[in-house]
Amino acid sequence: EVQLVESGGGLVQAGGSLRLSCAASGFTTDDYAIGWFRQAPGKEREGVVIINPSTENRYYADSVKGRFTISTHNAKNTVYLQMNSLTPEDTAVYYCAAKARLNYGFRYPSLFDSWGQGTQVTVSS
Repeated sequence: EVQLVESGGGLVQAGGSLRLSCAASGFTTDDYAIGWFRQAPGKEREGVVIINPSTENRYYADSVKGRFTISTHNAKNTVYLQMNSLTPEDTAVYYCAAKARLNYGFRYPSLFDSWGQGTQVTVSS
């Protein structure tokens, strides 16, 4: 069973930065997609940044391109989301998600079957 544990959320002023971490365990393959979704109040969950580390395929939502960066530390089975130039529109609960043997459709949360508990990111204006 894949387990995902997020950390790093918090409150930051507009223009600031945060880094989220997701510690993953339980994968039985090196071929998996892992990344970040977010859900703001009253809105649907949306894909933010997702990667398949074995293929290096990545998905970035248009709204975060140039501001957010995903990276992985394979030895630690950890994926990071560096978020820069944050705006109030980035306020949401951020979830780490993963799916084995997935290399397409990264933006769709329905394709992912492992989820972390979520971490709140609040950006004040």
